[in-house]
Amino acid sequence: MSYFRVWAPAAKTVSLVVSDTVHQMAGAPGGWWTVEVPSARHGTDYAYLLDDSEQELPDPRSAWQPHGVHGRSRLVDHARFPWTDVHWRGVPLAGSVLYELHVGTFTPQGTFDAAIERLDHLADLGIDIVELLPVNAYPGRHGWGYDGVGLFAVHEPYGGPEGLKRFVDAAHARGLGVIMDVVYNHLGPDGNYLGRFGPYFTDRYSTPWGPAVNLDTPGSDEVRAFIIDSALAWLRDYHCDGLRLDAVHAFVDNRARHLLEEISDAVHRLGTQQRRPLFAVAESDLNDPRMITAPEAGGHGLDGQWADDIHHALWSTLSGERQGYYGDFGSFETLSKALSSAFVHDGEYSTFRGRAHGRPVPRRTPAYRFVTFLQNHDQIGNRATGDRASATLSDGRLRIGAALLLTAPFTPMLFMGEEWGATTPWQYFTDHTDPGLAEAVRTGRRSEFAAHGWGPQDVPDPQDPATFERSRLDWVERDQPGPASLLDWHRRLIALRRRLPQLSDPALDSVRCSYDERANWFVLRRLSRDGDVAVVCNLGTERQSVPVDGVPFDAPAASRPGFTYMPGRVELAGESVVVVRLLPTA
Repeated sequence: MSYFRVWAPAAKTVSLVVSDTVHQMAGAPGGWWTVEVPSARHGTDYAYLLDDSEQELPDPRSAWQPHGVHGRSRLVDHARFPWTDVHWRGVPLAGSVLYELHVGTFTPQGTFDAAIERLDHLADLGIDIVELLPVNAYPGRHGWGYDGVGLFAVHEPYGGPEGLKRFVDAAHARGLGVIMDVVYNHLGPDGNYLGRFGPYFTDRYSTPWGPAVNLDTPGSDEVRAFIIDSALAWLRDYHCDGLRLDAVHAFVDNRARHLLEEISDAVHRLGTQQRRPLFAVAESDLNDPRMITAPEAGGHGLDGQWADDIHHALWSTLSGERQGYYGDFGSFETLSKALSSAFVHDGEYSTFRGRAHGRPVPRRTPAYRFVTFLQNHDQIGNRATGDRASATLSDGRLRIGAALLLTAPFTPMLFMGEEWGATTPWQYFTDHTDPGLAEAVRTGRRSEFAAHGWGPQDVPDPQDPATFERSRLDWVERDQPGPASLLDWHRRLIALRRRLPQLSDPALDSVRCSYDERANWFVLRRLSRDGDVAVVCNLGTERQSVPVDGVPFDAPAASRPGFTYMPGRVELAGESVVVVRLLPTA
């Protein structure tokens, strides 16, 4: 027997359709409707009818959409899955190395089961946590997942609910945690039926994606509960270890207690119950440390947030790009501030925004709360051609970037294939079945980049299946000499981060930087009573001697051979980096 329950506060009648039978539902307090169906069980398909409409609607809280986002929902009995991770005690965000992947392009097959076959590669690399781009149900066969409409359901082409469970179980067996990327600031337009059921959206505010999610107008209590229940379902029913909350700056919430605080509190309470460290990380461009400040100190209580300023400082320094939001970045001075303070815009003027932006990070804030990266899905996929860093940077600069990323005090994250310098692009791809929507996406993409001088023929068509196919990782190239060497460099840096406590020390005050813009060298120094560690970077093309205050006694990592070190300096080849340990001072 199954108990069906749906929220539809404005409906006069609600019916449940199971097979060819229509069951009238009874109204319950708060706008809920309920009915019991003795014959319904795991695997039963069903749908709802509202008022006099004959259109079958999927369940807003459906965990399974085997027929796509427009089809009937299917019941899932989560207790049926034979989990083997009973002894899994979780993995903390602090001290971890993250790896972001898109299930559909991570392997040729594009499924959870195929991704399982590559988990040993990640474990060998030294990864602690895998971060999955959104896998909730979205229209079509392939896409980024950020236009999802089923916030409880698992995308069927990836393998559905059982496939995700197999993936998480297999990851835990290898000591890998799993973070789920979730999108609660908007829903995609195709297959979005929530507005038919209740006031899930409000036209009081506008967003780039249409009506805003209703977080603070009448009816918002149940909308907020819907979002929180979705967040907990990924952690409880699928055993995920954390959440990455997409673009939380797009939330419009004027309540005394912000939704982010409620999500954080709910996640931590579940973690206490399950006796494992569950966490929530926000993507935010507000540069506001209140995101990761405890509620009792006036913050939202999240465990971490993405730090775009660090990416911008790294990328613009390595690549020389200065367009758009890179305009305020690119100098060693800016890179130094990013690596020692997390935010570059901490109340200072932003030329991209035309105003002052952000506020300073308190010095006692643990740096592991900031997730940093040289590449991620946005910073690659939102380029006109989806070109990776390997298409712009030399091998030497890729290695310098990896060294600065993996020796800084923050939580580093790699994007799939970055570890071997993958040459496959990662482009913006969609599979909308509505011709009008497909054309709007195609036209909008080309118009966006036309303003930056790109011709229509230069911008890949998101709807062209070839755009998706080009974005698949080519695992064959991983084993070629150049990529294999770069992969080994990432593996050695991650191992060094584990071995030397200075490199994972989350204290912002443990960071010192020195540099010479004209000579083109930069040194990241990690301070310790037991002896500092200096990451010496020569970004110039010629061999040179770089001053390093102190006495080096060994060099546990170098991107190129032939370096020398002696008291007060390190000499190294052009476009190379050497990590040296220094004798402690008296």
